[in-house]
Order: sequence, then structure tokens, then C-alpha cells
Amino acid sequence: MFNALVLDQQDGKTLSEVKQLDLVDLPDEDVLVEVSYSSLNYKDGLAVTGTGKIVHSFPMVPGIDLAGTVKESRSVDFQPGDQVIMTGWSVGERYWGGYSQFARLKPEWLVKMPTGMDAQKSMTIGTAGLTAMLCVMALEEGGITPDKGAVVVTGAAGGVGSVAVAILSKLGYTVAAVTGRESTHDYLRSLGASELLSREEMAEKSRPLEKQRWAGAIDTVGDAILARVLAETDYRGVVAACGLAGGFKLPTTVMPFILRNVRLQGVDSVMCPVDIRTQAWNRLLTDLPESALGDIGNVVGLSEVPQAAADIIAGKIQGRTLVDPNK
Repeated sequence: MFNALVLDQQDGKTLSEVKQLDLVDLPDEDVLVEVSYSSLNYKDGLAVTGTGKIVHSFPMVPGIDLAGTVKESRSVDFQPGDQVIMTGWSVGERYWGGYSQFARLKPEWLVKMPTGMDAQKSMTIGTAGLTAMLCVMALEEGGITPDKGAVVVTGAAGGVGSVAVAILSKLGYTVAAVTGRESTHDYLRSLGASELLSREEMAEKSRPLEKQRWAGAIDTVGDAILARVLAETDYRGVVAACGLAGGFKLPTTVMPFILRNVRLQGVDSVMCPVDIRTQAWNRLLTDLPESALGDIGNVVGLSEVPQAAADIIAGKIQGRTLVDPNK
């Protein structure tokens, strides 16, 4: 028997409970993983609180990330004892996820743990860190190098934003951070932000084109803030968009794209091909400062997840939150 956080639905309301399960209760997939850590993302918060229509069927074990050790495998690609990472692939939404001491998973969802990384570090990085690295890679692919000018990061105190700030700073970029909480300013400076901007300032309705301020941007928010970022991006700048915490609409015009040759690059980590994932995870070993991980991570047990989920939806979480199913 083992513990798992199980979501169910009653009268249209999502309920969560830590339950004892048996291995036979798990889905019949090829790789059995003993979970060491999972993590709490905004999408997990939506699933656990029932705020968004994230979960496709009930009962569901949420948790879109996990890292652990292979215990059994019917796949030639993985052997008992292998350390693995799983992020994305609709796990925790369509398939049972990481808020459990054990999980059965498809082998094509798994990435072998890079040498020099462990389960706690990988989940401190998690989907958020992987997404941040993919965003930085998108800026690089678009030719945005540190000498081109400042890069702005929106939602900078959140999971993706905080890792993005730390990576960009380590790589030598001048980083401007957008946050709605003045209490996070010291935290963001410690990660490498050299300029701090208020959410209110950046959410003000923009003209089709504003003064050029940013060589590049990583946007986790969407809506009016993304519209302003685009209007302020330099000629031939690149904006990597990966989130919609502020809304899914984009109230902008074609002006930044056709008059300043701005590129809006979408970044997705859910269905990202394994070769690109592997490249990103290996880059995270060298490009994310070790010191940043201590600032970003805090750990909760399964019973504490519902409150943490409510906090992340309310915008009260700073940085990354890990889930230890054995705590």
C-alpha cells in the first residue's frame, strides 16, 4: 500500500483526499516509478482546486511533474534503478500523475536523469524550469544575445519567471523583471534582475507601438502585458510566450510584427520532442546557477498540497514549490 492525493468530483465540485492505494490500482503502463519528488505548478493549482477544467476524468492523481527511480519496466529503454524525469504529456490531467508514492508511466514520457542532477534538483527545476530554458533557447535561436540589449521577464516571481531571470543573468543578459508584489523585489535582485517594473505599469493599455525598450522578452502572463511588451520590443526582437496567468487574449495589432519585424515565438513544454527536452535539461545543469535553486524551492507533503494549490492560484507563492509524496 502507498499514499496518493486523489481528486474526485461531487456535485460539480472537485474534492481532494490523501488515500492509500495498491499497485493494482495504478494504470497499466510499462514503467513503474517510485516517486521521490513532484512539484506544484499553476496548472496543478487549477486541477487541485477545480478552478480550471484541467482534469479530463475522475478519479485523478494530479501532478504534472515527477522524478524518481524505476522499480519495474517492460520497456527495453529503462531498467530498474534508472533515475528518470517526467514532465508534460498531459500527465496529471488525462493520466495519473506525480502526487503519489508510485506511478505507472509510458516509456516515451520519460527522460533519463542527466549526470550531475538528482530528483530534488530536477523537480526544483521542474516543468517551470524546463519551460524557462526552452524560452531562453528560443531567444538564442532568434539571435538575441546579451549584447543586443535588455530582456524583460513578466511574472518574474513565479516558477517560470524566477528560473528565467536566474538563467538569463548567468548567461550575461541585462534582465528587467515585472512583478505585482513589491515584497519580491529583493528576491528578484538576488536572482540577477537589474531593473524592476510593476505589473500595473506594464498592464496599462499600450499604443500599437511604444518606445523600443527590449531586445527580447519572456512572457508568462499574456493579455495586456504581452501586448505592451510587443509594442516596446526592439526592431528584430524576439518575444517568447509560454503562459497565460493574466489571460489568454492578446489585444495588440500587427504593427510590431510588420514595422519592427518582431517575432512572437510560442513555447510549449508539454509535447516538446525528447531530443529538445534532453538538450534543455543538460543546459539547465550549466546555465542555471546552483545558488538559485535554494532560493526557488520549498517543500510540502501530500496533505499540504490543497492549501498550496489555493495559494498558487491566489498569487501567494514565490518561486518553486516541491511536493514530497513521502513526507
